[in-house]
Amino acid sequence: MNAAQRHGRRIMMTDAERDAYLAEQRTCRVATVSAEGMPHVAALWFVWDGTSLWLYSLVRSLRWSQLGHTPKAAVVVDDGVEYGELRGVELRGEVSFLGEVPRTGLDCAELVVPERLFAAKYFGLDSLPHDERHAWIRLTPQAVRSWDFTKLSGPA
Repeated sequence: MNAAQRHGRRIMMTDAERDAYLAEQRTCRVATVSAEGMPHVAALWFVWDGTSLWLYSLVRSLRWSQLGHTPKAAVVVDDGVEYGELRGVELRGEVSFLGEVPRTGLDCAELVVPERLFAAKYFGLDSLPHDERHAWIRLTPQAVRSWDFTKLSGPA
């Protein structure tokens, strides 16, 4: 193992650290690609349920259109200003669309948990108000990378 790999393992978040970090962060950046291969990155609110990242997206957005053609995405959640404060998680994989499009609030067992988490995180509510302009995208990551540079100041 070379020095770069050891450094990477040292700053990697544990699963529990990653889950806590994703629960506290509010904004992610979602990268998609057009059918012609042109990338697009946009900020979006999200929730993490421990297995999947749930994105509540406008259905009339470039992101939605691009994911309809190429259902692959990369998402980054990060924070920190100074080098020793940098933390983040990158999740990559294929997405799926769940519930009606746009979402009107019809019963959907798979959306009970993400909608409860989203309503509490962003609105302080028990249930999510539906505006009939958004719908759900689920990213169950095939690859996850994390970093926490605050660990560099700790024991070697």
